[in-house]
Amino acid sequence: MTLLVAELDAYHVSIPTAGRLHARHAGHEVFAGPSTGVIFGPGSPVYTSREAKSAELAIKVERKALEEELSGLLGHPIEGPLSLPPEVDLSTGPGHSWTRLIRLLCDELEYESSLFAEPMMAEQLRSTILSGLLLSLPHRYHAELTGPVTVGPPRAIRRVVEAIQAEPERAFTVTDLARVANMSVRSLQEGFRRHVGTAPMTYLQQVRLGRVHDALRRADPVRMTVAGVAHRWGFAHLGRFASAYRARFGESPSETLRSPH
Repeated sequence: MTLLVAELDAYHVSIPTAGRLHARHAGHEVFAGPSTGVIFGPGSPVYTSREAKSAELAIKVERKALEEELSGLLGHPIEGPLSLPPEVDLSTGPGHSWTRLIRLLCDELEYESSLFAEPMMAEQLRSTILSGLLLSLPHRYHAELTGPVTVGPPRAIRRVVEAIQAEPERAFTVTDLARVANMSVRSLQEGFRRHVGTAPMTYLQQVRLGRVHDALRRADPVRMTVAGVAHRWGFAHLGRFASAYRARFGESPSETLRSPH
């Protein structure tokens, strides 16, 4: 089968799972099997041909989404589109790890009750997939993305702490928090480690657990449920929440709710 696709407006990664893929794009020609991913960028038409009975995973990444993710990680605007390599080795290294993440996502999409359907988890997964792709491929910002990081100043870190304390139930991503601090994600993470002693998302979880604990201690067990309180403070997955709660307070959420006040 042969296809000719007009000029793309997004980044695409094609991962053959059976058979071979032949592709021409932006002056490059690639012959790919299951151990090779083929990459297409915005601005050029794509010619592809496939063997009979071939199959592939096709991942489309909106240009705006990938470039905004990179800008957030670096803490400054970037010039796009990114010039990405025409192919990536999926048999080892970062490319292999990223492909395993994509396969996990595909497997989970078959289940309506998947945790990945929860908005908070979906946003975190989206950011992980985008940043993972940026770390897996060479591009003109890769050295800056993986190089030494500048620690965020205490005042900026304090703004993030205050934002979390004010709205811990909000579905913050680490990129959202970096915007509050007006710095890169990497600077935020390093600043939190130095000034707070933990990662920003871990700090957010601990604040949420504290709010749940306080609410359960004050709640009427006849009128209130653990699930209701957990969801109120931003916890989407009750099993993971209960495990984190027990690790923090030494008892289950239901025990706190039933205990004499």
